[in-house]
Order: sequence, then C-alpha cells, then structure tokens
Amino acid sequence: MLPIRDHNPSGRRPFVTYTLIAINVIIFASFNIPMGESRALNLFFAEWGMVPAFISEGERLYTLITTQFLHGGFMHIAGNMLFLWIFGDNMEDEMGHFGFLIFYLACGALAALAQWVVDPYSYVTTIGASGAIAGVMGGYLLLFPKAKVDILLILIIYFKIFSVPAWIMLGVWFVLQLGNGVISDPDLGGVAYWAHAGGFVVGFIFSIPVFLRLGASQFWRDNDFHPPHPEAKYNLSASRIPLVRRK
Repeated sequence: MLPIRDHNPSGRRPFVTYTLIAINVIIFASFNIPMGESRALNLFFAEWGMVPAFISEGERLYTLITTQFLHGGFMHIAGNMLFLWIFGDNMEDEMGHFGFLIFYLACGALAALAQWVVDPYSYVTTIGASGAIAGVMGGYLLLFPKAKVDILLILIIYFKIFSVPAWIMLGVWFVLQLGNGVISDPDLGGVAYWAHAGGFVVGFIFSIPVFLRLGASQFWRDNDFHPPHPEAKYNLSASRIPLVRRK
C-alpha cells in the first residue's frame, strides 16, 4: 500500500517544498550515481551523515542538518520525495514559506536526535530526509485529519487506487514505526525507525501554534475535521498538485 496523492489543494505555490525536493535530487545525482556503492560513498556518508557517537562527543553537530539531504539508494529518495510532495505543500501553505523551512529542518534535526537517544555511542551512520518528512506528516495529521489520501494497493498483478482519511494512513504509518523501532536493533543499521517516530511527534507538537491560530478545536468542528476548502477532484492520470483560490 503506497500513498500517491491527497485531495487537499494548496492555496499558494509550495516553493520551499519544490526546492527541498530539487536539492535532495541534485545531491543524490551528484554523489550517489557517480560513486555507486563504493568506499568513497560510504566515507562521504560517514562525514556528512549523523553518527551518534560523534554527536555524543559534541562533534559534527552540523550533520543534524546535512544528514537530511543524503539518501542511500533510489527507492530511499523516491519514497521520501513522494511523501514530501504529497504532504509538504499544505503545511507550507499554512506556515508560510520561511516558517515551513524552519519547521522542516527543526523536525529533521530533532528526529536525528531521537535516533541518537536510542544508542548514543553507535557508529552506525544515519542518513535521509525521513525524520523531517515524518514531522511534516505529524503536522498534517493535526491540521487535516480527514483529508482524503489516495492509496495504491498492489497485490501481485492486482492494482487498485482508493481513498482513506489521512488519520488512518498516517496513524497506521506511525504505529508501524513505533513497533518496528521496539523490535529492531539500532546497531545493525537499516531503517531509522526512532527518527521516524520522533520526527512525527515533534512535527505534531510544532504544529500546535498553527492549529491554535486557525481556531483549535473550533477549526475542526467548523470543517468536520476536513480541510477548510473544497477537495481536489482527480481522474486516474492526475498527478500535479492542484491549486485553488482562497476567498
């Protein structure tokens, strides 16, 4: 099951979201593709990715930011950028361009620290934008719990697109991160589940001021937990982020 789009149109061009996607793709194309799976690429990750042991020694604190722009492979970056494309525009719409950029980077940095807390003396490098994007998803859950999200279901040769409320899709995703975090060994590498879960919680909390500005629970009641504007209508070939004018 893979989310492919939401029905929540943005009211302004999400320039920061576009720029973040572009920067991630450019870095991936500039380093991962030329280096392949070489020792040089691993050294590059070790220098610019987040290594918990170095953070514990007060070193390489810049990697709390730089790690957010590194990815281990095509599926890693493709999945992350898809989620940012789906959910980032609406959060940028509510927070403004600069506010969203600060929110994104802060969620990513604190998500990396969540992974650090689990094993602060590990030398396993953590890379990826997943923690920052998890923060975007946490904020989205708070602001738009009933926004429709289209899910692509793939069962061997059967393909089906159907819609679910955001709270179901995001809630299931969050529970999976928590569960996998509990049973996984951070020393073995792999997916940084605690960065995902931590980023999600941080994003939810950091979005509370926006939620209060919009009217808090009254905002929910007035819109029945849906976005406060008409939902986007799609045909199966629609792919770009739709825009609607706000009154």
